[in-house]
Order: sequence, then C-alpha cells, then structure tokens
Amino acid sequence: MFKIGPITVDPPLLLAPMEDVTSLPMRLIAKRIANPGLMFTEFVSAMAVHYNANRTIRKMRIDPRERPLGIQIFGGDPAIMAETAQFAEGLGADLIDINMGCWVPKVCRTGSGAALLKDPVTATAIVSAVVNAVKVPVTVKVRAGWDYSLFAGPDLAQRFQDVGAKMITLHARFAKQGFEGEADWKLIEQMRSVVKVPLIGNGDIKTPMDALRMIDSTGCDGVMVGRAAISNPWQLARIVDAVRTRRLGPVIEPTLQERVETALEHIRLTIMCEADADSYEEACQSPQHADAEVRACRSLRGQIPLYIKGIYGASALRAHLTGCSTYAEYESLLRDFEVRAERERRLVPTAG
Repeated sequence: MFKIGPITVDPPLLLAPMEDVTSLPMRLIAKRIANPGLMFTEFVSAMAVHYNANRTIRKMRIDPRERPLGIQIFGGDPAIMAETAQFAEGLGADLIDINMGCWVPKVCRTGSGAALLKDPVTATAIVSAVVNAVKVPVTVKVRAGWDYSLFAGPDLAQRFQDVGAKMITLHARFAKQGFEGEADWKLIEQMRSVVKVPLIGNGDIKTPMDALRMIDSTGCDGVMVGRAAISNPWQLARIVDAVRTRRLGPVIEPTLQERVETALEHIRLTIMCEADADSYEEACQSPQHADAEVRACRSLRGQIPLYIKGIYGASALRAHLTGCSTYAEYESLLRDFEVRAERERRLVPTAG
C-alpha cells in the first residue's frame, strides 16, 4: 500500500480514468468485483464546468461505495482549473487529478491535456493554482513527453512535486504515439530517481504478470490499469489480487451467466444515472425514462459486446448488440445467446 496525503491506497492498483468508460456504473461494478485501491471519474473539462454544462457535471457524481475516488479535470487556464477543483472538492472528491496526458486533438487544441507537456511553465502554474485552491490531495497524470525529441517527464515531475503534487502517474508513451507501439517501462524507472512522492506506472498492463513485472522492473509504487478493464472486471480482479499478494493466483473465468448478468447490471445502472433515479424501478417510472433508456443503451453499444468477447458465437452477436437502443433488446439478445451456448455445450460429447 501507499499513501496520497491522508488517503491510503490499498492495494496499489488504480483504475485509470477513461472517457466514456469509467462512468459511475462501471466504477460500481469494478468496485464490487475487483475492489481496486483507487478509481477516477472520466476526465471532465474545467471550462465546461465553468459554464455549468450539465452533462459534464453529471460525470462528477460520487457514490459512497466507490471511495476513495479522484475526480480528474483538464484545462489550460490556471484560474479556471482552480475553480473547477474547488467545485469537485465540494462534491466530495477524495483527491483532484490533473490530466496532462490526453493526446486527442480536440483537447490539445485548447492548450489542455498533453499539450501542456510542451509548456512546463503553464503546466506548473496550473498544478500550483489547484494545490492552493483545495484541501484534498492533488495528483497529476502525464505522458513521457510530446514526442521522442524530449523525455519531459522528469523535469515536469520535479516541478509538480515542488509546488505540492502528492502523486505522479506516468503513461510510458509519448503523446504523439497515442496508443500505438509499446509503452517504454524504462521511462518509469528513470522517473523513479527524481520522483519523491508516490509514482504510478501506466501503459500496457494487460495481465497480472504485466503488473508484477512493472513493479519489479521500475520500482513504481503502484500500477494503473486502463483498457484491460473495459467490460472485464474479472481481469481487473485478477490483476488486483496479484498486486496485493505479489503472486499469480489461479485463473478462474466467470461463467457466461455471470458475464450476462453483469452486462445487464451495467445497463440498468446506466439507465438509472441517465434518469437521475435511485433505483432501476424508479428510473422505469420516471417521465424521462424513454429518453434516458435510449441514451444509456446507445452509449454502451461499444462496451456491452466486450462482456462476452472470446466466447464462441460472440462475434456474430456483436453486430446485433451494437444496434440496441433499449434494455429489452439487450436482454433478449444476451439471454438467447446464453441459452444457445448452454445447449451447444451439452451437445459436446465427453471423454469416455
């Protein structure tokens, strides 16, 4: 375990903030099945919060069951970032994380995200402004640098911890790489020599073995898992267990029934959030139910098929799942798939 100010992170496994993925429903499922040491919201635009954009503010909702939880914010203006950090603290965030790793053009064009890797003065001013604006710990997630011409991470890390950052996360790719190529874990090892606060490694953690190798080879205090956890809380749980025990446990795959039930739970929770309801039953009775259901179901078209990825027949079903707009449509397809798979399993002859 390690500490971020007063927050104990145990086990030292963090679920990465991911746009359109780490919503409240996804986090609640990850907490129940895997129980990572720390999770984050989707990143939120400080400028959008400044202008009171309701859809952005809804991403900042916190459920007591998911603590400790960080709210990740991005922006290029120190004053507005500080204002948004105060707002996030008021909502109950356990810490504020500053995104300096997002490489997508729509973010970088605003001078936010990974664009700040090219402007260490403004980047440091943002961290300083946020630290001085809130009482909760402030952390920063960075990429190695903008491109291969400069490994900016060590200099930025020193600047950030000097003005009060309590944790640094390094995604060991350069911004220009996006998600291409392999993460260079040697960069995390090099960062270790200058980072005195907890250092978290991120990039290409797909298996429990990956997590243990990163910790052993780099000396980082913890690891952050992103894409490997999308619609696969069971893989996240295996990685959590490996980091906690420092050994590889048996691989126990969830049953198809568990996969289907969890996928349907994810849909129900998302409908509840869209309807601002405290239960699925309340969401179904809400005057906004129809619109909320369609928004929720369409938003999950890319994630729900991943719950059954790798199972025979899942590829053929994917095209149908990506067209669903209601809970009933998802449930019908998934239940039918479950029944067919069980029937086919029974038809397979056993040895002897």
